Amino acid sequence: MKLYVTRHGQTQWNAENRVCGATNLPLNEAGEQQARQLAEKAADYQLDVVICSPMRRAVATAQTVAQRCGVPCLIDPRLYEQNFGLYEGVQRDDPSYQQAKQNLASRFPQGESIFQLVHRIYGFLEEIAVRYRGKRVLLVCHGVASRVIHSYFVDMTNQQFADCLLGNCEIREYEL
Repeated sequence: MKLYVTRHGQTQWNAENRVCGATNLPLNEAGEQQARQLAEKAADYQLDVVICSPMRRAVATAQTVAQRCGVPCLIDPRLYEQNFGLYEGVQRDDPSYQQAKQNLASRFPQGESIFQLVHRIYGFLEEIAVRYRGKRVLLVCHGVASRVIHSYFVDMTNQQFADCLLGNCEIREYEL
């Protein structure tokens, strides 16, 4: 299976360098343009299906691509972004947020831990590897979700994991 992974187009909070997480934000104008550019690029990939997170920013990006490529767009809640709880909307460089991110096994207050996110995404990847064997699949997800997907394929230190960020509408390719 050829797996392509992208992050949704830009939101206003992305532009402001704020933590988006489970806050259900729409694409901003730049994000809509990024989605259209992604769709043109993806048209060359001969996709069979697009699967996305149920969050507005991911659905809008995925639907733009699926429509351009003439393939189905499916929604799977396991691609939902990590819930950062009380840190939703804070600046990414906020010291308390940066400290909380270091505690991988701990849940963010009123949110979830990275281990919870890894559990649901790894299970999702194992399922689609069987379901879409021999197909070309594009996943449209989020920053941390795409980082977790990358960690499924590439061993990383904690620091490499923390530094790994997929840009808005950037694409990575994997064999599954």
